[in-house]
Amino acid sequence: MKTVLIIITALLLSVLAGCNGAAGEKELAIAEKEPVVEEKKLLTVDFQKGRTLRYRFVSSRDIEVDWGQTKSVSKRGRDTVDKSSETMEMVVAYTPIEVDPRGLTTIKATCKSVKIRRSKRSGGQAASKDAVESLAGKSFTLTVIPTGKIEDYSQLNKLIKEIGKKAFRAGSKRRIKEPDMIGDFFATQWFLWDSISSIEKPGEGVSIGQSWKSKLSVPTPMVMKEARDVTYTLDEIRQSEKGRLAVIRSSYSPAESAPRSWPMPYSGRFQMSGMFGFLRGYEVLRLEGQGEELFNIDAGRTEQYNQQYQMQLKASSPFTLGANPLITIKQNLTMELLED
Repeated sequence: MKTVLIIITALLLSVLAGCNGAAGEKELAIAEKEPVVEEKKLLTVDFQKGRTLRYRFVSSRDIEVDWGQTKSVSKRGRDTVDKSSETMEMVVAYTPIEVDPRGLTTIKATCKSVKIRRSKRSGGQAASKDAVESLAGKSFTLTVIPTGKIEDYSQLNKLIKEIGKKAFRAGSKRRIKEPDMIGDFFATQWFLWDSISSIEKPGEGVSIGQSWKSKLSVPTPMVMKEARDVTYTLDEIRQSEKGRLAVIRSSYSPAESAPRSWPMPYSGRFQMSGMFGFLRGYEVLRLEGQGEELFNIDAGRTEQYNQQYQMQLKASSPFTLGANPLITIKQNLTMELLED
């Protein structure tokens, strides 16, 4: 009897082992067929009431106007290239005054300092005070949702039009607009948290390698309303002492048009002073560039970004026969969080 029990037990164990082995092989086969899904990261903009964050913004560009071999412009018929540059450096402090983690948060932004540096264009007058410099000490509020989307731009819009009035020459019978960098101020403030707010389905999070699209403005030294298409890509997640940093790459190309909702600082008829006052028919030939942003996932804030692109335009002059200058603009926009 004992011998029979031993034989039966051995048979049962062998059958069970065979079943488990088959099941294990089946599970392994399924695991090999299923792709490994990258964990998605939830990117949200977070605020702490009363905690002020200060950022330094710098917008700079080098401008070249190539007239080519035009005898009417250069009496000797040599290549003529006019070069100039301009830079805006601004520090803005952002203080949450009403915080609702699940709803609207009101942010008070205060321009602590604004500096404009502009080279003297050949044959031009010394640059007067830029209208943007009047922003020092001025404040405006923004209402933001956790995805980073700004719901209310009304005070910023009002401020842009207010400083737009200061761009005109005082004491002149005609409306003469002086050079200004209002478009650069717009480019840095209107698109805060754009890389986060433009995510199509923010509640699902973003995985490494995922891309999404948006539009950003193109500040220029002439009066024109241009936009660039931007493609954001979550490139990697870096570990740092401040928290996990989402590295968001961006690439740029010319957009067909700029959204009508973007404000224009000026209205009515006017004449712009300087070279860009008599050139006409600006046409964007190409625009290309790239950028990088470091977004702190744990703190819910941007640590810094850098955007660089080059744009070429064609223009014409009604006063110079046969002159169709080629304009090249090399633009750089940066933002960095300053230490408390």
